Amino acid sequence: MPRTHRTARPARTARMAGAVAVALAAALTLTACGSDGGSPGPAKVNKLKADSPYQGTVLGKNFEKPDLQLTDTAGQPYDLRKQTSGKATLLFFGYTSCPDVCPTTMGDIGVAMKALGTEERQKVNVVFVSTDPQRDTPQVLRTWLDSMGSDFIGLTGDLAKVKTAARALGIMIEDPVVNGDGTVTSTHGAQVLAFLPSDDKAHVLYLSGTEEKIFEHDLPLLARGVAA
Repeated sequence: MPRTHRTARPARTARMAGAVAVALAAALTLTACGSDGGSPGPAKVNKLKADSPYQGTVLGKNFEKPDLQLTDTAGQPYDLRKQTSGKATLLFFGYTSCPDVCPTTMGDIGVAMKALGTEERQKVNVVFVSTDPQRDTPQVLRTWLDSMGSDFIGLTGDLAKVKTAARALGIMIEDPVVNGDGTVTSTHGAQVLAFLPSDDKAHVLYLSGTEEKIFEHDLPLLARGVAA
């Protein structure tokens, strides 16, 4: 049988990341649907906020954590909103076969997490939600995530639910496409959203290409719940 686990074309991923970067640079907005399925609303982005201690991009509109129930890497039901409540949470949508953005982003977060003290590390959740659940089984996710962080949370399951949750955060996800040669292309937004423990809302955004040193700077602030 043909192999079907090749990932999104780098050029396409780059175009998506570039489009978001242009929008940010122009101080435009990200379009987002409410988590309750309501009408789209603008998500104001502050590219530079002089009084913010964070080096990531501060959001003018703070998104609620998605009401998303999937399966974790132990094969158990996982309620994202309930089980990460009251803890700083980094949320990223991607897939394990990704050739560039996903392993780079998660790897950089992993390095930054290792720089935290034990107590601080326990106050931060890193959640990776698969955009290719047919191939990203709990076992596949666990093996892949362990190379970045053994305590990282991996979630997989109903792609329709994943797309709805991502859309509520202004993140685009397309259905995986089987190419003529049997490989698979999965296209997704490459943003990382940081939710503060004080209100469980996203306050800070990290684009594809964010340097590890920025995560290393911001993670201790997130762990302490410092306001953005």
